[in-house]
Amino acid sequence: MTVTVDDRRVRALAYPELVGPVEVGSRVLLNVSALARGLGTGGYALVVARTDALPPDPAPGPGHLVKARYTPMQAMVLGTDEQESPHHHLLAEADNLDGMPVIVADLHSALPAIVAGVRHAAERAGAAPVSVAYVLTDGGALPAWFSRTVATLRETGWLDTCVSTGQSFGGDLEAVTVHSGLLAARHVAGADVAVVAQGPGNLGTGTRWGFSGVAAGEALNAAGVLGGRPVASLRVSGADARERHLGISHHSLTAYGRVALRPADVVVPRLTGDLADLGAKVAAQAATLTAPLGPHRLVTVDAGDDLRAALTRTPVRLSTMGRGLDADPAAFLAAAAAGVHAFGLVSS
Repeated sequence: MTVTVDDRRVRALAYPELVGPVEVGSRVLLNVSALARGLGTGGYALVVARTDALPPDPAPGPGHLVKARYTPMQAMVLGTDEQESPHHHLLAEADNLDGMPVIVADLHSALPAIVAGVRHAAERAGAAPVSVAYVLTDGGALPAWFSRTVATLRETGWLDTCVSTGQSFGGDLEAVTVHSGLLAARHVAGADVAVVAQGPGNLGTGTRWGFSGVAAGEALNAAGVLGGRPVASLRVSGADARERHLGISHHSLTAYGRVALRPADVVVPRLTGDLADLGAKVAAQAATLTAPLGPHRLVTVDAGDDLRAALTRTPVRLSTMGRGLDADPAAFLAAAAAGVHAFGLVSS
């Protein structure tokens, strides 16, 4: 919506599930802290409440999972893994993903490209699309409702379910941890493939350890512990102005090289043509993640013109750090390559 603050008109967001309906002419209490600093993460005016009307009390119902705990906007939801859930019996003793491929990415922007890769591989094999679940972690936006990407992928059938975990909420299914979220994706949603990534709004400080994507390494550990097939999607760029993100981002090298202790398939895109030099740099950097230096296995996947063409058919606009497919094709090709590999694991 548009709101007027000190005679300025600015963008604002209201989540009706939290604050009730907001109509034209409403007076609202706003949080503008991130907007005032010009930040990308949290950079909206956020509606905290209407000051001219109270929201209706939530309807009584089951569920006692509190998300965004002990903040003024804490939300109570029904967790798929809690005792009041109709799915509790499925998860009470669940302890294995039955070999389900779990693709882990640092950035939310990788999600549509990964799914495009899965679908492209299925189409190339003459197979029906497989069921894909998105497991939302809490490193970025907490409400799943903030992601237009998830909404569009769900509406178009590219994504079968969204599971919000940790402090995040608003998915089709709610779970306490990434572990129980993965189990819910497999045993409740019946997913063939899961994609784990934070919501929009990656937080970084320019330091080795101070970035929200470090949790990608922990997600690979969770997939391995639970008997899944962990697949690491590399954060790659040929256009980022920051040296630490060129080729393979230092975020991926830290999360997968230092945090992920369980072996995973690290998917290296084979970049050709005008991206060949970048591809050689990426391959050399990825080699530091495999034996004897690291526990992982490198898997090279062709990322040529056919995969790039598949990326042009996504139902959402591809964008990472403000750059689209034409500006930074390697970023999306690397993510799509991980999806291609994951489909091969499903069908093998």
